[in-house]
Amino acid sequence: MTRLERANNVADLRLMARRRLPRPIFDYIDGGADDEVSLRRNATAFADYELVPDVLNDVSTIRTETRIFGQPARWPLMLSPTGLTRMFHGHAEHAVARAAARHGLLYSLSTMGTTRLEDLAQAFAGPKVFQIYIFKDRGLTAEFVARCRAAGFHGLALTVDTPVAGNRERDRVSGLSLPPKLTLRSLLSFALHPSWSLPALTGSRFDLANVSHKVDALAAGPMSLFDYIGGQFDRSVGWRDVEWLAREWNGPLAIKGVMTPADARRAIDSGATGVMISNHGGRQLDGAPAPVDQIEAVRDAVGDAPDVICDGGIRRGSDVVKALALGATACSIGRPYLYGLAAGGEPGVDRLLTLLHEEFRRTLTLAGINDIDVLSRRHVRHRSVAVSSGSPRP
Repeated sequence: MTRLERANNVADLRLMARRRLPRPIFDYIDGGADDEVSLRRNATAFADYELVPDVLNDVSTIRTETRIFGQPARWPLMLSPTGLTRMFHGHAEHAVARAAARHGLLYSLSTMGTTRLEDLAQAFAGPKVFQIYIFKDRGLTAEFVARCRAAGFHGLALTVDTPVAGNRERDRVSGLSLPPKLTLRSLLSFALHPSWSLPALTGSRFDLANVSHKVDALAAGPMSLFDYIGGQFDRSVGWRDVEWLAREWNGPLAIKGVMTPADARRAIDSGATGVMISNHGGRQLDGAPAPVDQIEAVRDAVGDAPDVICDGGIRRGSDVVKALALGATACSIGRPYLYGLAAGGEPGVDRLLTLLHEEFRRTLTLAGINDIDVLSRRHVRHRSVAVSSGSPRP
């Protein structure tokens, strides 16, 4: 049995990643904003929902295929955009995209990625989405739209919850910079992880590959993520910008960072085809609701047609089943695949996706569900409702 095969769940891969990475780099994946309340709640909120199974259904075959951003997916999961991926493994976004393709899943590349979108599109034939911001330089945003169209991307995801960087105190304490550099505070941690440190600190230049041709903020040397976001992102972004982007792109567009029914309706009215319910993995506004708790209300607000994607807190395949029963089209993951990437590169991402898929199918089988289209709210209930109504508990 290989080291990765000994990983039985996301938590095991997280521990492997923690052992392999220097502390400042691991904390960048693992940390959240302020007291990390939202970070913890994103995952633990799923435990507040109970699955109510059907019995004596034929589950000898189970249909899990769906469509996300108009593209086919083997099951209702997509890989969220995550920035700075090369910090965690040298093969970076290419490794993640290749694993996604093998599993028949959609991959989303971040504006803050370390691979050019054209290079990824040329190497990756699977369904792909580009995550975009509205920059102070609107010309850069328009350029991204044109580049994505030319490269054959299938959709855009506009992130709207980052007018400023969240107060990620772990990164402040560690002094994490872009690109990573040695400091007196982090020297020992980097020295104790030579398998990461030597390739990362002596290899090719760290680069925010999709923006550096126009906004090479790192040319003068390392800078903090907080300073980069403060210098480039536009705090004046409004719904007219969403309408403009929808017209410019004229294709599948999700608004990432929506948390309320009213904003979800406004997103669809402004030309989006879907929403990603997200609090940025607990890395922006601490104290924001867990995405899973917002699914029902958002689905009721937008109707059946738009994509409603639960982004955040997924740690088990059963979490995906619960989200679908509440009304989600699909779920998306970020940290879990980064744990896999850091633990073992592309094979680590592959192991993570295999584990989640096995858990997902096993949960459907045990719940008596042979087709994801039959999942409904009767298959899930909130524990507080069950207790208040006096319903018998298993």
